[in-house]
Amino acid sequence: MGCLHTNSQILFSVDYKSQADVKVFVVDYKSQADLLVYKVDYKSQAKGNEGLWFFDKYKSQADFTIYFVEYKSQADLKVFFVDYKSQAGWRSKEKKHLLY
Repeated sequence: MGCLHTNSQILFSVDYKSQADVKVFVVDYKSQADLLVYKVDYKSQAKGNEGLWFFDKYKSQADFTIYFVEYKSQADLKVFFVDYKSQAGWRSKEKKHLLY
């Protein structure tokens, strides 16, 4: 799924852990995150692998499916949602491959 080398981050949030490409946990503090995420308003803004996420209504149009887990220990990726686009980016480069 999703590895068409578009290298964009168009996501679809699934209802079940088993359907997800990546399991995500939202942390309370920026310092705990692997990736700082900014939610963009338009699909065209979700370029690159730098934490600019667009949530699509349709699974078929997404590059990745994600599931938000309840516990940090269940997550592949820990994210923190930031308020400004300029704050988005990887804090933990070794996790970057998860969204390629």
